Order: sequence, then C-alpha cells, then structure tokens
Amino acid sequence: MQAARQAVERTEPIRASALRSAERAWREYGRPYGARYGRRYAYAPTRWVVGVAAGSGLVLAVVSIAAAGPWQGGQRVSERALATGRPVAAAHPGGRPSAPKPAGPAWHDAADVLAPAGGSGTLPTASGLGGALAGPMGVPVLGHVTASVVDVSDGRTLYSSGADQAQEPASTNKIATATAALSLLGPDHRFTTEVVGDAATGLTLVGGGDPTLTASSGHDSLTALAAATAAALRAAQASPSAATGTSAKASTTASPSGGGHQRIQLHYDISLFSEPALHPIGVNGNIALVQALTADEGRLDPTSTEDAPRYSDPAAHAADVFAAALAADGVDVDTSPSQATAPANATQLAQVQSGPLSDIVERMLTNSDNDIAETLGHAVALASGKSATFTNAGAAVTARLAGLGIQLGSTHLADSSGLSPADGIPAAVLTQLLVLDASPAHPELRSVVSGLPIAGFTGTLDNRYGGDGSEAGLGIVRAKTGSLTSVNTLAGLVVDRSGRLLAFAFMSKGDGGQDAVRAALDVLASRLATCGCG
Repeated sequence: MQAARQAVERTEPIRASALRSAERAWREYGRPYGARYGRRYAYAPTRWVVGVAAGSGLVLAVVSIAAAGPWQGGQRVSERALATGRPVAAAHPGGRPSAPKPAGPAWHDAADVLAPAGGSGTLPTASGLGGALAGPMGVPVLGHVTASVVDVSDGRTLYSSGADQAQEPASTNKIATATAALSLLGPDHRFTTEVVGDAATGLTLVGGGDPTLTASSGHDSLTALAAATAAALRAAQASPSAATGTSAKASTTASPSGGGHQRIQLHYDISLFSEPALHPIGVNGNIALVQALTADEGRLDPTSTEDAPRYSDPAAHAADVFAAALAADGVDVDTSPSQATAPANATQLAQVQSGPLSDIVERMLTNSDNDIAETLGHAVALASGKSATFTNAGAAVTARLAGLGIQLGSTHLADSSGLSPADGIPAAVLTQLLVLDASPAHPELRSVVSGLPIAGFTGTLDNRYGGDGSEAGLGIVRAKTGSLTSVNTLAGLVVDRSGRLLAFAFMSKGDGGQDAVRAALDVLASRLATCGCG
C-alpha cells in the first residue's frame, strides 16, 4: 500500500499534465481527435503504467507520436485510418518487459508537445552534439561504428562519423523498402488474391503477392475466399446464363454441390513472382520461400514469431488449405490441387484483398517482418516493369529512391529485408530517408514514421531503454532496429530536450555481445534526447 501511495504521488504531475493535454486537444481539435488519441495511446498504457509506478511513459509516448506530424483536419495524415476503423499494426509479440519501467525525462510537458515538432526549439550545434556523443561513440563494444544525425526540418547534417561508408544495415534496410513501396504503389494499394474459372473448366487460385493473407480468419483469408467462391458457384448453378460464362450444359455436368458427374478441378497460380523463391541466405527460420501465394507467412504455427519453422512449399500448403475450405463449404472439389498458370482472360469468380499498404508497412517496421519486406520488394520490382526477383527488387528500390532525390552514394542492396550480408547502406542515406518520410511534402510516406517502434513500448524496442544511460529515450525515441551476426543498427527519430526533431542512424559492426551493443546504441539515441546542445 505504501508503494502504491508513493507511485500515485510520483505520477500525479504526469497525470495532471496528460489531462491538461486532453482538455486542450478537445478544445482545439474537437471530440474525434481527443477520443482517438485517448483510446489508442492513453487508456491501455495508463492501466499498466500506474500499476508499476512509471507514469511518465504515457506522456513520453505522446511526445514521439505527436512529433511525427503533419496535421490535417485535426489529425495526423498517417492515422486517418483509425477514424475509418482500419486495424492497427500488432505490437511486437515479445510483449512488455516484466520489470517496471524507469521514469523518463521530465522536461517535456504534454501540453507543449502536442503541436507538430520540427523547426521549433534550439538547433543543436555540431560541437555540442560532438561533445555529447564522443563518450558513447567510443565504447569498445560497438566495434566499428558510423553515425549520422540531421535536423528533420531542413535535412541539415549536425553530426557525422563515417556516415558515407556503406555498412550492413540489417533490418534498417526495411526503411528503404518501405519508402520505395509507398512512393511507387501508394499508401492505399491493396494486394488481391483471386479465384478464376468456373465449375466446368476448373478453378485456379491466383496468388497476388499478399504478404498478410491468412489461412482461417478475417476478411483477408483463404476461408473467406472459399466462402465467396462457393457462393459464386452456387449462384452460377442457379443462373447458368450469369456473367460467369458457365453454360447450362456445363452446369449440369459439374455441380458445385456434388450433384454432377465430375469433381471440380483446382489449380493454383504463383507465376506473379519469378524463381528462385529461396532467399539468397538459404533456408532460414526468419523467412519463408518468397512466393506470390502464402498464408500466415508459411509458418507451421501461425501464432509463432521469430525463427519459426516454415512449410517447405508455402504456396502448395495454402492451396491445400483453400481446397479443404471449399470442401467444407459444400463444393465437390479436387482436394489435391496442382500448380498451373491461370488461362488468359479467365473470368474472376471471387477475391479477397489485403489491408492498405500503409497498414502493412507499419506492421513490417514495428515487428521487423522479413516476409513482408521481401514481398514488398518484389512488388516494387513488378511496378518498375521488372520481373519479381531478389536482385531486381534491390535494383528497383534503389532506382526509386534515387528518383526521390536520395543521394545513395555507395548503397547496394541484395534483398529487401536486410537479411543478406551483401547489403550496404551508409548512415547518411538512412537519415536522408527519414527526413523524406517525415516531410509534410510527402504524406504518402507517413506510415514509415508511424510504424517505427517506440522505445520501451512497442515492437522490437518494447523491452529496451530500461538500462543505465538510456532512460531518457524512453517513449520519445522511435527507431528501426537491425541485428545480424556481429551487426547491430538503429535508425529513427527523437525529440531533443529543446523540442527539436532529429533523425539519426547508428551502425555498428564488431564482436561485442548483442545485448551489450544494443544497450550502447540505445545510450547514443538517448544522448540525443538529453542534449539540447544549442
């Protein structure tokens, strides 16, 4: 009880500040704004934060979220989806750490940070940042480390150390993939999985490269597609002259309910993506075969997360699942489908679509999802007029970024997820990308910013920023992580002590233990938060 009373006393100023912020939001932006942000970022964290006496995390999360801007009609462009009921990207499956979170920085009042960050606040000086980062940059555990820090409002370089040297980006590569995909395809793009054909000539399940297709639940699932297909077949049987093109004679010889004289043939088409489907690093639990038809990312256990066992042929498994779902819906169908290319100009019978690309990008970045990243790279290649291969994906992404004005320097990409050790991106390129993604001139790229994990709260940063020297970054650092053997990277955004929004990239290669290196990178980002350094 005493500890609880002390917790309430410590969190009371934070609670009061959050209430003032909500009142201001209500007055200035109206009920939808206040309700939306309260629902997404206040209620759930508050129940946990008060329980563990770390109430400052609530305000700090609001800081980083509000900093993303820009505003349009009282809401961030990237979060208009919430008003229309779009699903929010799932949090990192690791969950929150069991230990209570330490108190974060107290210099940001919530009422002062709800306005978009950017040009306000004192611009840090090169000498000030250099002094603040000198010690943490020299920690031996980091090995060879390069860094870039820039002002988001104008892209001015504030700190640079080997920033033009290409380093293995690991999963920070996904920032490049996301930016290219959103720019080329648009944030509202959806992937379509369809069924073409009819009962007489047979059905073909056509993979459309949907990386979020599931087997058995939701509107974007093989179960939903099977139900729609069965309904279309029944409608065609009831009305033989319908637009399906099925003749009366054909409908009597191939009944979807099993009343005819032959079973409906079923094929699956994965020709949208070219071979090889195996990632250049070979068989690995962190990624399935990259095929145009995959359910639950090819995982044997759909609820599993990292390093998960995969089906040896995810497309064939997805087709089997679809066939079984059709049979369960009363369709007399061949339950052993074979691979084939759909006939040209075949009539579409049914389809399901993914959520918008903006949501998919958020999920990819928050969870560092390799399967989504490689599929998006293949989609970029196709949209660029190239065949969908790993090599073409890397080339198409870099070409698109160059077209957006990114000075790529020595950048070279062998894949779209960052799993390949042949990838190379300079730290300065990552900060250029982040400035572009945060720019009010490019609202189509906003989900790159909103998808970045929040330090200590979401995604691959949910259990970080609790150690000595990193507390100041709690809740206000938003960054993409990257980890391979001997490689650790961190690139994202942070609001510094004066309220200035900075983009940063720290890239390390060495033999230090992964946990120690990650902690050292977190300290570097936290130094930016505390600096001010005017």
